[in-house]
Amino acid sequence: MSYRNIITIEPGKRGGKPCIRRMRITVYDVLGWLAAGMSHAEILDDFPELTEEDIRACLEFVADRERRLIAVVGGS
Repeated sequence: MSYRNIITIEPGKRGGKPCIRRMRITVYDVLGWLAAGMSHAEILDDFPELTEEDIRACLEFVADRERRLIAVVGGS
């Protein structure tokens, strides 16, 4: 699986934040729910338009973004 097939960024939607499959649910929404203690099952129950793969794509997206940030900062 690649998050690139799931995470979309559109300048006019949610302020250009990365969203899931062109929906208005952002990666950061999902991360916030996970950080608040919601399980994957609870998120999927509350938002049936999401899939388990969507949640994993959010985690993969931020992990990749963090790796690239560290590489840029430490790459000098």
